Amino acid sequence: MSGPTHDRPPTIDPIAARRWDGRLAASSPWLHEEVARRMEDRLQWILREPVAWASWSALRGGLDGHGRVARRYPKADVYIVEPHAQAEALVRKAVGLPWWAPAGWLGGKTRWGQPADASVGLVWANMGLHWCADPLAEMRRWQQALAVDGFLMFSTFGPGSLARLREVYADRGWPAPHAPFVDMHDLGDMLVQAGFADPVMDQETVTLTWPDGDALLAELRTLGGNTDPSRYPGLRTPRWRQMLLQALQPPPGERSALGFEVVYGHAVRARPRLRVAPETKVGLEDMRSILRR
Repeated sequence: MSGPTHDRPPTIDPIAARRWDGRLAASSPWLHEEVARRMEDRLQWILREPVAWASWSALRGGLDGHGRVARRYPKADVYIVEPHAQAEALVRKAVGLPWWAPAGWLGGKTRWGQPADASVGLVWANMGLHWCADPLAEMRRWQQALAVDGFLMFSTFGPGSLARLREVYADRGWPAPHAPFVDMHDLGDMLVQAGFADPVMDQETVTLTWPDGDALLAELRTLGGNTDPSRYPGLRTPRWRQMLLQALQPPPGERSALGFEVVYGHAVRARPRLRVAPETKVGLEDMRSILRR
């Protein structure tokens, strides 16, 4: 598979990412839900309410988080964008309402699939960008769906995540335990490349603890698999797993801990600007926006 031609930070193995994406769970990881809660809380500072919004990969990103945004904008239509039919089916079951429920006919409509160009006022994309082999292309899809002056809210893992796990692997000469995460400054640059304006990036570290290495690994399995292109090519042995568990086992009276750098991004779809050239082509929606100004 040939990759995109533009420059971008290190990426993931797209085949491994698709395989992981097919291993679906009916519920969202706890950490994803917690990040969604924190990101949704930031919406209180944004006065503009969208008439329609898009929930990108709601199953992985957090169904409770999706519900929080839906309750914040009860009159807005929502487009739920899932990567494949199996994920969409699980979300349909989770968010479906009986025909007689008042919320089903008094509130906004739920639609499925990617929205039309320039049709939504908010793109909500929680904890999914680190699964994209081409994050810039994903940002361009977000930008394409947004109306002019519509805004983006997204979150993803940053390179400070899982530092302790990387140390364990490096000390033993093992290949990387996960694909590299993109730095938030590079993400901000990509937002500008994708056509967004006024990107605001910030981050925080969330530390999780477990009673032992077994519980730690069980939690990590809910968050994803190893999509690093240089990962170990074959299956690992029970002996190898035991070595990993011993390395992750906490001292007596303590708990195993891992830190996750969570990166938050916010940006607005910029108004189009005409460039002076012998021939200028402007899309219909962009021309309408220019004329409205």
